[in-house]
Amino acid sequence: MKANPRILLIIGGGIAAYKSCELVRLIRKNGGHVTCVLTEGGSHFVTAMTLAALSENPVHTTLWDLKNEVEMGHIQLSRQADLVVVCPATADLMAKMAAGIADSLATTLLLATDKPVLAAPAMNVRMWQHAATQRNVATLRASGVTVLDPDEGAMACGEFGPGRLPEPEAIWSAIKAALGDARPAPGPLTGRHALVTAGPTHEPIDPVRYIANRSSGKQGFAIAGALAALGARVTLVAGPVNLPTPAAVTRIDVETAREMAAAVEAALPADVAVMVAAVADWRVADAAGQKLKKDGSGQVPPLLLTENPDILATLCRVANRPPLVVGFAAETEKVIEHAQAKLARKGADWIVANDVSGDVMGGALNAVHIVTAAGVDSLPEMPKDAVATALAQRIADALAR
Repeated sequence: MKANPRILLIIGGGIAAYKSCELVRLIRKNGGHVTCVLTEGGSHFVTAMTLAALSENPVHTTLWDLKNEVEMGHIQLSRQADLVVVCPATADLMAKMAAGIADSLATTLLLATDKPVLAAPAMNVRMWQHAATQRNVATLRASGVTVLDPDEGAMACGEFGPGRLPEPEAIWSAIKAALGDARPAPGPLTGRHALVTAGPTHEPIDPVRYIANRSSGKQGFAIAGALAALGARVTLVAGPVNLPTPAAVTRIDVETAREMAAAVEAALPADVAVMVAAVADWRVADAAGQKLKKDGSGQVPPLLLTENPDILATLCRVANRPPLVVGFAAETEKVIEHAQAKLARKGADWIVANDVSGDVMGGALNAVHIVTAAGVDSLPEMPKDAVATALAQRIADALAR
């Protein structure tokens, strides 16, 4: 991590804004410099005077500061920082970030900055789980913004669930990771190596066409990030997807099933393997070296298919098999029945099954069943990040036994 990093801290309007004061103190304690931008909503929960005293810097509240705007002060603010942190990131603020709205000093800075941005969400559980918020989070992450997963617990409104602002220490760890210090914070999986596969594989037919499964990679990437957040050293083998790498995760990009199998083998040994990738079952035996062309005859060129390696079954049989192997099953009918059969057939410890007959693949929500020899643990429909957090905690509990 860069010595004495410069942090531009944007404080959104929510009860969790009071924790931003502790975050300023942590950044200063660790040698960082903080410049605060207090939104109108944030000013109802913390004062500019408090933030100025803690940061030992002026606090900015309005775009219409003529003294600074003579020299385009909002542009200078957006460029002078090493990292822009939004804490708390409310549903409204993230919606404006995702849409590119610039109607205040904070949103103008976020649109004008050329520096990395980290957002720490805080809101009511229903607001966090709403499809609009999840779309905005996905848009921000696809744009390169690091959006942390909110904590789960009791909220000021009296409800319970994901939506609490992460503790300042966790946000500081994420800041360090964003600034280049990718060492995971100590947690229940510290010292453990987790291997995760995610996304589809592309099996070439010719140089411009391929066979693939429908997979966005979102669930696998979320699981990799959740395991890293618990302290694991994570190796993520990713098929062709356009997703940012989670903080503190080592990513290996592959295209085909055979490349994924080789990368999985090379990543061993591991304490746990979570095989989320939707690997294509078949590939063309002899992919064409040139683009296949229509000849006007109406005849379709024959494609001879052959089976791809079974990565999950192979992993369950190798000499250095991880102590815990978790497979995934995407089903369109008899979900639990097929998952139980797959558990026995592959030799895995757990199968995480879900019904993909709807819009799960590529969507923001998921409802899964964790199938083991002991029974079935069914989770309600929730955001994929929440599924990842629940699964990571169960993995940590299993490895601790």
